[in-house]
Amino acid sequence: MAVPKRKTSKARRDKRRNNVWKINAPALVRCSSCGEYKRPHRLCPACGKYKNREVVNIAE
Repeated sequence: MAVPKRKTSKARRDKRRNNVWKINAPALVRCSSCGEYKRPHRLCPACGKYKNREVVNIAE
């Protein structure tokens, strides 16, 4: 049975795992009505519209 001869150091272990925990930046798209950047398939925080329909009335 294969058994490690030495304990794997924390640095070596973490170097091996460093790609597992990377976070991707959220994708951004332009709002079709106001042009602000927003996350796809979500309500626009600037104008309150989703698919060119006003969902939330944002007072200006």
